[in-house]
Amino acid sequence: MGEAHEPRSECPINAAIEAFGDRWTLIVLRDIVFGDRRYFRELQAGSIEGIASNILADRLKRLVKSGLLTREDTRPGQRARYSLTEPAIQLVPVFAQLGSWGLRHRPTSSALNARAVLLEQGGPALWQEFMDELRREHLGSELPARSPSVRERLNAAYLAATNSS
Repeated sequence: MGEAHEPRSECPINAAIEAFGDRWTLIVLRDIVFGDRRYFRELQAGSIEGIASNILADRLKRLVKSGLLTREDTRPGQRARYSLTEPAIQLVPVFAQLGSWGLRHRPTSSALNARAVLLEQGGPALWQEFMDELRREHLGSELPARSPSVRERLNAAYLAATNSS
């Protein structure tokens, strides 16, 4: 699952940072997890941070190589679809905690805060529900779906915040 190179140390924090610790890698994962963007062009066009195509291509290759994404085999002229792996899905609580930290310690917009607030309020039960949802979408799990989905609730919170701004 890990990359081919030797890690700098056997520290678990270092191991995590080496897998997904740079800014763009986390942003790409965020957009796949929360934005349901599965194709290169969707990721690039939907990037509010404005990721360059060469950086996006590099990060997608790294994420596949490190075992956090899979890339669907395609024929020439077909778009490749990326899917989360189980280790990537298990980053949902990390994203929730990063969002909570950002809410308290960094300047953010009320519209973009909405999802982080909902994840914080929902806590581990909501995170688990979202991970189960991602397992259905990305891994083909047959866990029962709930309605509304977590993604629908997150998007509704975002839309409500943007409409009230």
